Amino acid sequence: MIEYIIAQNPDDRVLKRCSDLLSQGKLLCLPTDTNWVVVCDPFNKVAVEQLYRLKGEGPQKHFSLLCSDISMASELAIIENQAFRLIRKLVPGHFTFIFNASKIITKYLKASKTDKEIGIRIPPSQVTLKLIAIFGRALLSTNLNPELMQLDSDYPLYSTLIDDYYSHQISITIDTGETEFAGSSTIIDFSQDGPPILVREGAGNVDQFRSELLEIEHN
Repeated sequence: MIEYIIAQNPDDRVLKRCSDLLSQGKLLCLPTDTNWVVVCDPFNKVAVEQLYRLKGEGPQKHFSLLCSDISMASELAIIENQAFRLIRKLVPGHFTFIFNASKIITKYLKASKTDKEIGIRIPPSQVTLKLIAIFGRALLSTNLNPELMQLDSDYPLYSTLIDDYYSHQISITIDTGETEFAGSSTIIDFSQDGPPILVREGAGNVDQFRSELLEIEHN
């Protein structure tokens, strides 16, 4: 099923229906700032297993948690004061932050239980942030790509294509109309001792990250 909404002013009734489906352990698909993603309730083991099966990945593979704000992220990740001061100026943004995972989430995600790490995103996507706010919890997410759907790597994905291919696995695909993706997120690792590590340079502004880091280190 496809639900069409306005990206800048999403219909609360549609998002409430999506929230109800998430609570029932269903999978949803929506466009974020970086890609089409499939999401589920990370605290529902059946839903998590379905998400991993859809992606064809084993449970040791990390998927990112989408959060509405740093307060929600701090319930799932151990965010030290310096990291908090740095990321609060970078979110919402095109970043993925790796932190040590809190015990509350390692009970449900095997990858985090193994290495005690978790990836956190607070994306600049009004639809995503509002859905998370209505649902009241973070969302476990994984990117879709054309290869998963047996298409050429540069084939553009769109809602009807996704809905047709995953009709028996995804309950709702949210369509916001014309969508431009920023590209892969910038990944920054805060899980190790010492300063944060730039793992991958992507759409997130690396110069801003470095500038904020220098300011914090000098204060």
